[in-house]
Amino acid sequence: MSRKLVALAAGATAMAAAAVLPVAPSALAGANAPHSAVGHSAVRHSEQRTVIVYRVPTRHPQEDAQKLAKAGYDLLERRQGNNLFVLGGPDTAAGLRRLGFRPTVVSTTVKPLPHPAKAAAAAQSDTYYGGYHTPEAHNAHLDQVAAQHPDLASVVTYGQSWLKQHGSGGHDLKAICLTKRQNGDCALNPGSAKPRFFLMSQIHAREITTGEISWRWIDELTQKYGSDPEITKLMDTTEMWVVPIANPDGVDIVAQGGDNPIWQRKNADDSNGGSCGLSGQIGVDLNRNAGTHWGGLGTSDQPCSEIYLGPAADSEVENSALEGLFRQLYPAVRTGTGDGDPAPLDARGDMITLHSDASMVLFPWASDHTVHTGNDAQLRAMAGQLGSITGYQSGQAGEILYDASGGTDDWTYDKLGLASFTIEVGDSDGRGCDGFTPAYSCQDGYFWPKLEPALRYAAQHAAAPYQTSANSTGHRR
Repeated sequence: MSRKLVALAAGATAMAAAAVLPVAPSALAGANAPHSAVGHSAVRHSEQRTVIVYRVPTRHPQEDAQKLAKAGYDLLERRQGNNLFVLGGPDTAAGLRRLGFRPTVVSTTVKPLPHPAKAAAAAQSDTYYGGYHTPEAHNAHLDQVAAQHPDLASVVTYGQSWLKQHGSGGHDLKAICLTKRQNGDCALNPGSAKPRFFLMSQIHAREITTGEISWRWIDELTQKYGSDPEITKLMDTTEMWVVPIANPDGVDIVAQGGDNPIWQRKNADDSNGGSCGLSGQIGVDLNRNAGTHWGGLGTSDQPCSEIYLGPAADSEVENSALEGLFRQLYPAVRTGTGDGDPAPLDARGDMITLHSDASMVLFPWASDHTVHTGNDAQLRAMAGQLGSITGYQSGQAGEILYDASGGTDDWTYDKLGLASFTIEVGDSDGRGCDGFTPAYSCQDGYFWPKLEPALRYAAQHAAAPYQTSANSTGHRR
């Protein structure tokens, strides 16, 4: 048992008795306690809490989103017209009303609190909640694929999670390179012979569909090489890099809920707020911590907030390690430092970071939708194609969702000039697969057929993403 998880569980148990006491409105914004949990059927009343999704009508979505963010509320990655969505507890509605909003309840769920007896076991398990894969299983999968296909795959360990770096369990941070290997392929240098497409997922731990899409993408590329002409050509000409779990400590917390996954968003770094109790969750939001426009719109400086930006830009080891990997794979072709300075139109390489569940395709700048990149037309065209393939809206985050600073796609574009996109995986067709934790059957039955052609399209355009036009061919399958 890691000392961090034991301490975390003990603190949460002590806080459970305080659930009936008044809490400051800003503290009530957080939806989750620190987590290390058992399934719903096994918990006592003091070991569980009620989590509520609120619909929050707004008159000015962008301004109101920032008002909610600054107050520390957990804004879901979802928007319907002028309606925003907040995750909270039974007392959250009162705090929202004090800010001038009129929330209504969308759904109510009972979630478990930490339980030390389940913490270590969950970290070593293979699956949870009907088949979703744990970080342990994802890392084993990468190693297995590389062993079975040494001519197509190689694994790189690019760092350690926060818990592992502190000797408290945790995981190695792993990526896999997929291509028909020739001399020099998959080397950690930005001067690669082949263009590179990078896919990453589960930087927000609770967005569990995203890791499963990465798992299937890895299998698609290796198992269909030689039989599928498109995949074969892609593997012969392009390097595909995949980080299936960017936040493994956070995903361990999610998996500790078993058949009732815990909605942990952040990593497990409790050094800046280890006593959140029922008023929030420990950790840093890794998608608010990247060192570009850090501290801007859509962030919170409250350590228990789900959008806590951390004590400094790139303070989290998961982010600094990932950014180090990006720098080893891509040249810094965007030489200007202004927000409007473009990357050259002949730049190679693109990346997608998967989130859920807004059903959107987003591109920089996510930090401020009133400011456009120097490659806005090209990014907008490619995002439009990805949106056409998936049936999702496309645009800058603040145009169709809300502004959010310190994200991965802004960092890769800002520092490297890399054509960068966020795909918010969601149920845009009313198939009953919405939310953070859809049934596992939704993966093969709905999400993978929707996302697979989009990933093919992005990978096929890695050689010249800024030369993609609005008329480029998309693949529907």
